[in-house]
Amino acid sequence: MFIRRFAVSFRRHIHSSRLLQVGFLLAFWLAGEALARLVGLPLPGGIIGMAIVLALLASHRISVFSMRRGAQWFLADMLLFFVPAVLAVIDHPEFLGLLGLKILVVILVGTLAVMAVTALTVDFCWRWRSRQ
Repeated sequence: MFIRRFAVSFRRHIHSSRLLQVGFLLAFWLAGEALARLVGLPLPGGIIGMAIVLALLASHRISVFSMRRGAQWFLADMLLFFVPAVLAVIDHPEFLGLLGLKILVVILVGTLAVMAVTALTVDFCWRWRSRQ
């Protein structure tokens, strides 16, 4: 009885509290970091944490609403996460020359490739779902 009441209360609070959702996302990131170090995977912990979240969302163990507000906060304040990258460019002036141009081309081509694959995947899923 107590566990069920606690679960309902927790679910209600997690859906309404942005701070709890951010903590929830950080917990998955830390779990991914711990798993990467424990197993020795050459992947960043954030990627592993996102894979864990994706698996839990796909299996309906957690709902989208339990992460939506926290994820929106992260996306809204994304500029704050890039300030250290800008400072790194200032510390390394070689990035402002030919090396930086090469890196920029790789980033642009990679971004366009991701956008194209995402568009094709969405189109494929849309057509597949409309047939069903």
